[in-house]
Formats: sequence, structure tokens, C-alpha cells
Amino acid sequence: MSYTGVIHTVHIGDLQRDLRLFKVAPGVTIAIFNMLGDTDVVEHAAEALAARIPADTETLIVPEVKAVPLGHALSKRTGLPYVVVRKFCKPYMGDTLQTEVISITTGAPQTLYLDGKDRHLVSGRNVVLLDDVISTGSTLRGMEQLMLQANATVVGEMAVFTEGADDDWPQIIALGHLPIFAD
Repeated sequence: MSYTGVIHTVHIGDLQRDLRLFKVAPGVTIAIFNMLGDTDVVEHAAEALAARIPADTETLIVPEVKAVPLGHALSKRTGLPYVVVRKFCKPYMGDTLQTEVISITTGAPQTLYLDGKDRHLVSGRNVVLLDDVISTGSTLRGMEQLMLQANATVVGEMAVFTEGADDDWPQIIALGHLPIFAD
């Protein structure tokens, strides 16, 4: 990976992507990774992560929205079901579990929901939490809280990228790391 001023270059397998830099706060700039609509990135990331998934995994857990295509692609490769943790409770959802986190994107509280229809895929099972980027860990902690409520055992945490200091996320199985750039 290299920092070239207005972009940050990353590699996922043999794919290269130039990520736009974006100032999120005074003196803090990050590289924006958005794999929505980038089928090649999703497929390459799923292939690489499938090779590293813990052997005792029974279900994949992904937050909506950006990680959903990755969850789908990884599910297809592994044969494991995936469950989407929702950020909005829809009227058709029933018997939901919920927990509140602080979103890095908005800085405001956000509620995560596990639909009751998916509980049988989670309760008493070994699950892997999967996200596109783990930055502050707030979504990850929210998913962990939901899994605790659902009586699931988290056996792994995976992401395409981690973000922050190089050693912030030693437990995360990731394909790469995105630094934070100080202005």
C-alpha cells in the first residue's frame, strides 16, 4: 500500500484499487473503502477470506449494508448460512433482539437488530462476525452484544480491512490495513 497524496492504493489478491482520501475530522483523514457495486473486489475478498475462516464456523454474521455482498459471496463459497444484522427495524421483523452502538459515520447512537426469523441460525451456534472495514469497533461490539443475547459463540472476527493503528486489531482476520492519515 502506498500513500500518494489524494489516494491510497490497496491490493486484494491481484486486484488494485485506489481509494479516495476523505477528511473525517480536523487533522484526521482516512481512505474510503466502499465495495458496493465492485463485484471483482467482493469476489476476490470472499475467496481470500474463505481460505482463512475458522473451521468450526456454523454461521456468518454481517451488518447491513456494505458487508452484505461479501457475506453472500462468502456464504456461496463455504456453504455456510449468513445472517444480516439490521440497522433499522422493519415492520415485518418480529421477536427482534437489539443493542445500541455509537456509529463512527454519524457520531450518533445507532441500534442494531437481529430479526427473530434468523435466530435459529445463530442460537447455540459458532458464528463469525464479518465486516468490510473495522475502524472503531463499535459495530463489531454491537454484533458481539447481539450474539451474546442470542446465545451464540463468536469463534472469529473477519474484515477486508482494519483501520487505525497497525496493532489495534490483532484478533481480526483481515486482508489488509488502512492507516489513518494525520494532516
